[in-house]
Amino acid sequence: MVGVVEAAQRLPPRDGPFPRRGGLRQVLFEWRGIKIHSYLVMVYLGLTVGLVAGNALANLGGLPTGRVLVALMLLTVPGLVGARLLFVAANWSIYRREPWRIWRRSEGGAAVQGGVVLSVAVSPPLLTALKIPFGAFWDVATFVMLIWLIFGRLGCLLHGCCSGRPSAGPLTLELPDYRGIWRRRIPTQLLEAGWGLLILLGLIGLWNEHPFPGAIFLAAVTAYAGGRFVLEPMREHRARIGALDVQQALAAAIGTLALAGFLIAWLGFGPDP
Repeated sequence: MVGVVEAAQRLPPRDGPFPRRGGLRQVLFEWRGIKIHSYLVMVYLGLTVGLVAGNALANLGGLPTGRVLVALMLLTVPGLVGARLLFVAANWSIYRREPWRIWRRSEGGAAVQGGVVLSVAVSPPLLTALKIPFGAFWDVATFVMLIWLIFGRLGCLLHGCCSGRPSAGPLTLELPDYRGIWRRRIPTQLLEAGWGLLILLGLIGLWNEHPFPGAIFLAAVTAYAGGRFVLEPMREHRARIGALDVQQALAAAIGTLALAGFLIAWLGFGPDP
């Protein structure tokens, strides 16, 4: 991936059907006058690959694969909506002036934490109706979310959103933001995608060893939140309320709750999962 980025940064700006106004390549191609935007393509690819993986894991876990797939597809909607709404809320100073941009399909921008919170919150009635165990389902869904995260962050890299702050440090790359301003930056999109990949690989190793249903989900949320807390200050644009960094505060809160839930269930102080 670093080689791809370094090759892209050597390409000069060009005119033509796809001028490089922002990001590495915001528009992948155009078909019959319809611009196909890179961020949406990566999101759809991530969801597709994630759903295929989730269906396979449901089969391995002895869950009803058909019903699990239905639940995963239905909960994709609140997941995407929650992720977008949290991003919009964190950048409300921009979207308040231009509300028409909130649901513009060509724009990048999604906060994974919002998608996780909303989809988990609305899932109990659906899972009860489909007769799918809550903890076991979210263990499977964790892999779907992580795969979506990895593809989504690569989409952010192509689009230029969630860009890192300019830096002269050694671990930087010449990258553009969404406006096409090139600087030597911390590659936050690659770092978060890499962190998601590490979590994914770790959970694959734990699949047959997790102590209780839901352990994989809680462990993944804890790990992701911890990484997001560390990586957030490396971004160029950060949402703040006074001195409070909104995304860091959310990561700390969600990570703490997930860790507490994991320890309570693991140590046996709560009800049986």
